[in-house]
Amino acid sequence: MSSASRTDAEPPAWQSQERETRMTEIVWSITAYVVAVGILVTFHEFGHFWVARRCGVKVLRFSVGFGRALWSRRGRDGVEYVLAAIPLGGYVKMLDEREGEVPPELAARAFNRQSLWKRSVIVIAGPAFNFLLAVAAYWAMYVIGLPDIKPLIAAPPSQSAAAKAGLRDGDRVLSVDGRSVANWSQLRTDLVAHSLDGGSIELRVAGVQGPARRVVLPLSGVRVEPEHLFDDLGLMPYQPPLPPLLSEIVASSPAAAAGFRKGDRLLTYDGHPIVSWQNFAAYVHAHPDRSLAVTVARDGRRLQLDLRLGHQSDDRSTGFFGAAVAADPRLWQSLRADQRLGPVPAVPAALAQTWRMSALTLKLVGRIFTGGLSLSNLGGPIRTAEAAGFSAQMGVAAFLSFLAFVSVNLGLINLFPVPVLDGGHLLFYGVEAVRGSPLSERAQALGQQVGFTLLVLLIGIVFYNDIASLVG
Repeated sequence: MSSASRTDAEPPAWQSQERETRMTEIVWSITAYVVAVGILVTFHEFGHFWVARRCGVKVLRFSVGFGRALWSRRGRDGVEYVLAAIPLGGYVKMLDEREGEVPPELAARAFNRQSLWKRSVIVIAGPAFNFLLAVAAYWAMYVIGLPDIKPLIAAPPSQSAAAKAGLRDGDRVLSVDGRSVANWSQLRTDLVAHSLDGGSIELRVAGVQGPARRVVLPLSGVRVEPEHLFDDLGLMPYQPPLPPLLSEIVASSPAAAAGFRKGDRLLTYDGHPIVSWQNFAAYVHAHPDRSLAVTVARDGRRLQLDLRLGHQSDDRSTGFFGAAVAADPRLWQSLRADQRLGPVPAVPAALAQTWRMSALTLKLVGRIFTGGLSLSNLGGPIRTAEAAGFSAQMGVAAFLSFLAFVSVNLGLINLFPVPVLDGGHLLFYGVEAVRGSPLSERAQALGQQVGFTLLVLLIGIVFYNDIASLVG
């Protein structure tokens, strides 16, 4: 094979850069996921561990992860501490006569010998510690300060629900159904929560000029799944228009092949004026592999360049140009609305945010079980890892927000009355409190089998959703 043919076979430089970027994202995702799961599982299991020992129960093993032990050590307290290979959970093994022989002198310290209230508080301690972790993480997030933007709306598409309701470019949302809104993250959370109630959403907004006004967003025909809601409503964050002045050309990209240079000002495409960089980028994004005649201003002259758009290497439905513009930081400074509080005000704010996220999670789960939302909204470790990596790259405060949200979810899920989960054990204890005696071992074993089957089905669904999101 000749040298020229080898060069022709090499992928464009921008595709190589994409692959490098993707590999970096994967490394971030795996690292952040392992750190997040380690913190969440350790905190959850430490709740069981700490309360069990305070109740006089002998703990045999404290494991973060399942399967083969990667590291283990026996402490002075006689507990075996284990770090296992599969980072999908953990467990605390306690002395229990149902799981093996117990020396007579230790019988009083067996879990199964404890009173009903002691067994109950030991079981509920795991989820309770998850909520405590969420409050602590949200508190730290508020103290550190989470970067955010003002709840300003970009011009909605002409046929969207937002456009029909009368929302305009630059409108600022002041409240959602009577609750004041300070930033875009809060607006997003409130809109998702209220959309699950159905009907319509009432906004109070203020335009660039003029008094505040009331706007009603109808939800008929709008998909309330969080991934579709904002597209269907036509709501996107406002962006200050950037001048279409090119500051960077990616090597071997469509822009480079067409002869674009750093410093070119884009004027028109196929005769249509380019009023801002966002205007042109939106057209490129929606028209992969399209041929365009683009007029630019260069050194006081007007030039026409024939451009053949490409497409993203992993998505043939998304157009690719291969150039960038420099954004003046001052354009964005006026849009900032960082969430930052002092240590004392951050305490009630963290408690309130934990409560809101708990209520939102329960609403989402309720809509899934009643058929109001698709099972595709359930995500597993792959989606969680992607979210963990993305938040970690955004900074410590964003990662803390992610950690708190997942901790709330973990605490709530473990409280569901499904055998094999903490909530299933509490269900058995509730029956025991009513009957005055525990369920038979056969009934409990049957419940455990049903719970295990449900758990396996759920794991199958979330892994399917994860894989579908990767290949789709």
